[in-house]
Amino acid sequence: MARKGSGKRGGNRKGYIAPGRRNVYDALRRQGASKSKAAAIANSGTTHAKRSASARKAARTRAARGRKR
Repeated sequence: MARKGSGKRGGNRKGYIAPGRRNVYDALRRQGASKSKAAAIANSGTTHAKRSASARKAARTRAARGRKR
């Protein structure tokens, strides 16, 4: 039985950060996100479409909460 996420791109490997997304991971860590949460967010935005979807979702969340800034 193969391990989950053991493919070439490393998908769900513990501690894996997608190439080119390390800056996003580091920024999230500076903001206080846990390692696993920061990795999940950084890895989810590997394509422009996915990043756009995440940005729209974040904007909706901020609006619903009444942005503090």
